[in-house]
Amino acid sequence: MNIKEFINQLPRNIFSGFVVSLIALPLGLGLAMASEAPPIAGIITAVVSGIVVSVLGGSHVTITGPGNGLVGVLLIAFTTLGFQAAYAAIICSGVLLILLGFLRMGKLSDFFPSSAIQGMLAAIGLIILGKQFHIMLGNRLELDSSLDYLIAIPQTVIGAFHYENIQLTHAALAGVVALLIMIFYGKIRNKYLQLFPAPMWIVVISIATSYFYELVLKEDHPIASDYMIPEIPSGAEIISTIPTPDFGLMNSWPFWSSVIALTLIASIESLLSIKAVDQLDPQKRRSNVNRDLKALGVATIGSGFLGGLNVVTVIARSSVNVNNGGTNRSSNFAHALFLVSFVWLFSSQLTRIPLPALMAILVYTGYKLASPKLIKKIITVGKEQLLIFFVTLLTTLFIDLITGITAGLLITFIIHVFVNKSALLFLRNIGKPNVLMYKESSDNYYLSIKHFCTFLNYYKLKIQLDMIPENQDVILDLSLCQFVDHTVLENLNGYQSIFHKRGGHFEIIGLDMHGADSAHPFALRRLIPGLPFINSNLTKRQKTLKEVAIELQMIYEAEKSRNSDFLQSFKYFQFKKIERVYNRIFNHNKLFKIFDIHYSEGELITKADVKTTMLHIKLDNDIPQFTLDREGFLERIYGLAGFKKIYFKNYPDFSRRFFLLGKKSEEIQDFFSTPLIRFLESNPYYHIESDGNSLLIFRQDRTLGIKEVKGLIDFGKRLHQVLQKPV
Repeated sequence: MNIKEFINQLPRNIFSGFVVSLIALPLGLGLAMASEAPPIAGIITAVVSGIVVSVLGGSHVTITGPGNGLVGVLLIAFTTLGFQAAYAAIICSGVLLILLGFLRMGKLSDFFPSSAIQGMLAAIGLIILGKQFHIMLGNRLELDSSLDYLIAIPQTVIGAFHYENIQLTHAALAGVVALLIMIFYGKIRNKYLQLFPAPMWIVVISIATSYFYELVLKEDHPIASDYMIPEIPSGAEIISTIPTPDFGLMNSWPFWSSVIALTLIASIESLLSIKAVDQLDPQKRRSNVNRDLKALGVATIGSGFLGGLNVVTVIARSSVNVNNGGTNRSSNFAHALFLVSFVWLFSSQLTRIPLPALMAILVYTGYKLASPKLIKKIITVGKEQLLIFFVTLLTTLFIDLITGITAGLLITFIIHVFVNKSALLFLRNIGKPNVLMYKESSDNYYLSIKHFCTFLNYYKLKIQLDMIPENQDVILDLSLCQFVDHTVLENLNGYQSIFHKRGGHFEIIGLDMHGADSAHPFALRRLIPGLPFINSNLTKRQKTLKEVAIELQMIYEAEKSRNSDFLQSFKYFQFKKIERVYNRIFNHNKLFKIFDIHYSEGELITKADVKTTMLHIKLDNDIPQFTLDREGFLERIYGLAGFKKIYFKNYPDFSRRFFLLGKKSEEIQDFFSTPLIRFLESNPYYHIESDGNSLLIFRQDRTLGIKEVKGLIDFGKRLHQVLQKPV
């Protein structure tokens, strides 16, 4: 990137960094306190990582800081090793991260089965939920294990209804209100309200409530001081509180057990996050994961010496960064500077936040990591994946994380041997070179996979795939592969998404003769016949849609499809993951189709599932690429952040009412003829986007009713007629 381009993109990256900092502030405070560290430790972690990784890192749009997955291990480290020795362990884990980077161990996450990683993350989620749930309801407990905290949850819930101390009742009420905000905020599809993320609303409401009691009611805060965030040092006070690491326990196993666990979780969480964020990158770049590991290690060392925690790449904040226009590492740097300014200017206000409200954010985070929906999802993949998941989860809860992930690896290997009914056959083929790659033409690659393809030898396939530019065509043939596991198929799906978004094509063939125990596309495959059962029952809405299609002399298909190639070229879906397209109504040549769609925005705590109805029109001729939306307050904010709209001097009312974006402004102005402008001015507002040869049209982020579906079809047909008329 040249300097001019960097400067042009700087306003939107500063804007994105500001939005990310609104999430990082309450999460940093909460994660630090959940780890039994001072609240400022979480902010120090985010600031140090934002500065160091933005300069030394190898990723482009990721955000770094304290991570959810490290809470349990940090808690154990601080309570068993002591304050000073725990910081020594953090520093040593940073050294190990640098070593992993130099050893080019960026492929580390590929050696862990997907279900085992999900089990590990779910266990971490339950550890966070179990410990913080009690504080959220105003009950401080000191129990022996994470399992004890989970078992005690019903007792805490019942006890919250019988508090004799009014201060505890108010503390519990603050926690419950904050939890309700976290649960329901994402369901409110209002672009103005969502300018501030849910955690920041909790902070704002908490501080406002405190001032209401003090200035309006002239009363003391109803929540006791020991349930409020303790005093946060600012400026020179932070320097005076920097701890002195104690390396005296380096010859003990508890010390190195903490170091290994911290390094393992930090590396896995970061690598998985980097992989996920690369798929969201609108500029279609690939991160240098080994360089990022080194940068994370350096940042962790610096954070440990300054009193911070381990540094990881965080998927939730990274998703928010991309969704708000972040394009390079300057947004990570900006988010760090905003956090410094927040602490510098508002450190006294932060102490007005009730601890239960802050812990509600972590309770919600823990629930998202261990959501019951996750079990339902794993069951659809295969029953053997559920066994792997629970073995990893329970072993982690009852023993520790290292033993848990080891148990997950072991049970996965045993299942694979059992499925293939021959340990000798499996072991003999697992280590063989099983990937052959040919470059058939200048832009076409063919890969043939033989024998077995599992999490144990997937790295061989990944090495070959990483050598292929994402704008090329790839055919992956699995017809000679006797066994393909869930982890491999899930990773290959990620490659398909990357190639499609970056102008290439990634096709998997040869699974016609492979059987599976479920209809899920990522289900474990082996050369055994098996056909899934398909439910053909239609809902009432689907039956009505079918009647509408017949009435309009069109075709209706209810089946869910993951084929969304025709949508990948639209900017609207550059940082959204399309889950499925269904309830399709289309004409005979499929140039005009309306459909329901399920897609997701963000990940983990920020992940929001959206289901809506859209219209896609394939045009007969090429047109300029543009995005048209209704002018509003948020669009004016975007203008300040560097997104420049296109104006029409001869049509001031249109320019005032509509927000039009596009790179080739002159071509777009020529395309928007008087009939087209008059048509748009006299019809309901729709979001309209052009990818150059087709249009994507929708109205709002929800599934439309039958009447609205008919209205959208009518609008699309009349718009198509206007576009077909000669100018």
